[in-house]
Amino acid sequence: MPPDAIDRELIDLLTTNARLPAAELGRRLKLSRTTIQSRIERLERNGTILGYTVRAATDPSDPMVRAHVLITLAPKKTASVEIMLRKIPQVRELHAVSGNVDLIAVISGTANSELDRVIDQIGELDGVVRTNSMILLSTRISR
Repeated sequence: MPPDAIDRELIDLLTTNARLPAAELGRRLKLSRTTIQSRIERLERNGTILGYTVRAATDPSDPMVRAHVLITLAPKKTASVEIMLRKIPQVRELHAVSGNVDLIAVISGTANSELDRVIDQIGELDGVVRTNSMILLSTRISR
């Protein structure tokens, strides 16, 4: 059963604050606590809700630098390149995308020199035709 409008509202509330008690969620959605709990359990069972996480506040003194690396691949090389990218610990996320590039890797390190080394490492992988990287200067919105 696909999520209905109430499920989507519930997911929005949980995305904003996954620690809201079922009773508070029920008050906001005008449903009983048990109905909310049943909906959450169903959304977890069917894979709509995959888990819960903690997002730490960004510390301005944190030395971590991040970049997005746009990766263009040779034909039929996605699977093998993904396997190799999984072995690089600085690769924090990997997204398959449509458009002029095939993948976007989000990488992080303690200095630009580390990012430079990782970007070169990605560019040297068998199956990578080209990379284009962008260092993140700041995060304006994070939800």
